[in-house]
Amino acid sequence: MDTRLGLPNLGLGLGLRSQHFEHILEKNPAVDWFEVISENFMDSHGRPRYILQQIAEKYPVVMHGVSLSIGSTDPLNFDYLKSLKQLAAEVQPAWISDHLCWTGVLTTNSHDLLPLPLNEDSLKHVCNRIRQVQDYLERPLIVENPSTYAAFNNSTLPEWEFLRIMTEETGCGLLLDVNNVYVSSFNNDFDPVEYINGIPHNKVVQMHLAGHQNCGNYIIDTHDREVNSQVWKLFQQAYQLADQASILLEWDGNIPAFDVYHSELLKSKQYMDAAFVGVEKEVFSIDKEQVSNPLNLFAVDKFL
Repeated sequence: MDTRLGLPNLGLGLGLRSQHFEHILEKNPAVDWFEVISENFMDSHGRPRYILQQIAEKYPVVMHGVSLSIGSTDPLNFDYLKSLKQLAAEVQPAWISDHLCWTGVLTTNSHDLLPLPLNEDSLKHVCNRIRQVQDYLERPLIVENPSTYAAFNNSTLPEWEFLRIMTEETGCGLLLDVNNVYVSSFNNDFDPVEYINGIPHNKVVQMHLAGHQNCGNYIIDTHDREVNSQVWKLFQQAYQLADQASILLEWDGNIPAFDVYHSELLKSKQYMDAAFVGVEKEVFSIDKEQVSNPLNLFAVDKFL
C-alpha cells in the first residue's frame, strides 16, 4: 500500500516569488518544482495568473495556502474553497496544502497563522473540517505544522501525537516544516528530536526549510535568511525517516537573487546523505553567534 497518498516525490523545489518571475521564464533554471502561495493567485486574473500558467506548463506546481483557517470556530468559507478549487483545476497542482492553525474569527482574517489548543476537542473539530475540505476539493489536504510562540494550559496532546491521530482519522498528509519544529521547540521547551521521531513518517508528503531570527529568549520564523545549521541537522534526522518527501525552501523577506536562493536549496543534498553528519540531541542548544537584535514589542505581539 502506498502510504504517501499516491503522491509523487517531486525532488527539490523553491517557493515561487514575483522577484524571480522573469529569471524563471527566461533562464528555465534546473529546479525540480515550485510552490505557490494560493492566495496570491486565486483572485488574480491578470499578469500573476498568466505568469503562473506559463510556469505550470514547464514545472510541477504545488499550491500552499495561508487562509484556510482549518482550526477556526467560524464555518468553513466555501467562497474561498470555490476559488481554491478553480485555481487547482487550472494549474493542476501535485497537491494542495495549508496549516494546522486558525487565521481569524467572526469573518475577520488576521493574516497570521494562530495556534490552537491541542486536545481531544480541538482534534475532533479539526478532523471534521479536514474531511469537509477534502470532500469539497476531491483530493487529500496536506497539513503543515505551524511555528508557535506560546502553549495553551488546556493542551493535553503533544503536537506530534495530534498530527499522528489527525492523519489516521482523516487520511490527510503532512507537510513537515523542519524549521517550524525547531522554532516551536525552542519557544515552548520541548525536544525537537522527539517531535521528529514521533510523527507518522509514512504520511510526510513534503518538507519545508527556511531561515529564522534568533532573538535570544525566543525565535521568530521570519523566512528572511539562510537556514540555521541546527535546522539543517534536524532536517537530516527527518529525511532519514521520511526520505520520499519532496523538499522545499521558503524565503519571503530580504529575498536574494535567484541563484543565491537556489544555492541554499542545493545545500540540502549533503544532509540527505545519511553518512554526512550524525545528529545528537545536544546539537540543538542555542547558537549564540546567531542571536539577532530583539524585535520591537509591536512585532512580537503580532506573532503572539
